[in-house]
Amino acid sequence: MKKKIVLAGGVGFLGRILQRWFAGRGWDVVVLTRRRGTTGAFARYIEWDGESVGEWRTELEGAKALINLAGRSVDCRYHAKNRRLIWDSRILSTRTLGRAIAGCTVPPEIWLNSSTATIYRHSEEKAMDEWTGEIGSTPEVNDEFSVDVAKAWEREFREWDTPNTRKAALRTAMVLGSDSGGVFHVLRRLAALGLGGRMGHGGQFVSWIHERDFCRATEWLIYHDEVSGVINLAAPEPLPNAQMMKCFRDLLGVPFGLPARRWMLEIGAWLMRTETELIIKSRRVIPGRLLREGFNFEFEHMADALSDLGRAIEGSKTSTVGELMTREAI
Repeated sequence: MKKKIVLAGGVGFLGRILQRWFAGRGWDVVVLTRRRGTTGAFARYIEWDGESVGEWRTELEGAKALINLAGRSVDCRYHAKNRRLIWDSRILSTRTLGRAIAGCTVPPEIWLNSSTATIYRHSEEKAMDEWTGEIGSTPEVNDEFSVDVAKAWEREFREWDTPNTRKAALRTAMVLGSDSGGVFHVLRRLAALGLGGRMGHGGQFVSWIHERDFCRATEWLIYHDEVSGVINLAAPEPLPNAQMMKCFRDLLGVPFGLPARRWMLEIGAWLMRTETELIIKSRRVIPGRLLREGFNFEFEHMADALSDLGRAIEGSKTSTVGELMTREAI
């Protein structure tokens, strides 16, 4: 019998990555989505509203794992409407899943709930692990709302008593993946256009994780019954923004990238309908618990991660061209 995994809100960038990963390993993948009529090659799609327990609850019965990925994207302007959507989509979905698990006869063995590395304070000098990391906002980077959301999100998750379901909150860093819609393509494009210089003063740290290690760590947590609580999903080597952008330039063989000062970032963020906090906050997060418990990363250094993703994209282009040529020949 196939092992079942349920991905709540699993139609976004991270959800698509996890769908392919677990389907490729023979799992029965179920996606809970608000998008009516959605279908896919790697999962069964079940409609839910993220706010009320419905027939979808039966999919949780006997599941090996539940992963909650639901949440309105933070890549937007934080006006009142979007703030409410960001807040409610995270808190209400977590609350709804807690209620659903409480009603299960055979609940999921583990509930992994998304959180964010943004919960830690802005820091260029101190690395933040799960034990000594300092939670809080920093006025100079305007992250109070984001940190408040993260704290409320984890609090809602923590308060659900699930005696037969192990729980882990995933404080996930920026995930680098080859799929469209991810930050890798955005930064790669900037570097290709000669705009891949430091952002702001460039000393703010960037925490990240390769998509393969993100999936590997997620699966590893499912099988390691001794691990629960807060987990940092981030590569062991965060690096300053200026160094990260140099890695992108090196990947493409671009010798120079125009820097962007803080005021330029403010204008660019306004034009792109996003917030500068996503760029200027220093997230120096390290995976203390994963390393202590024996998880081995395949990609510890960003240069290696970018090279791998670059090869994946080029390989995908070659495959696409080959398929087109074959169809033309036929």
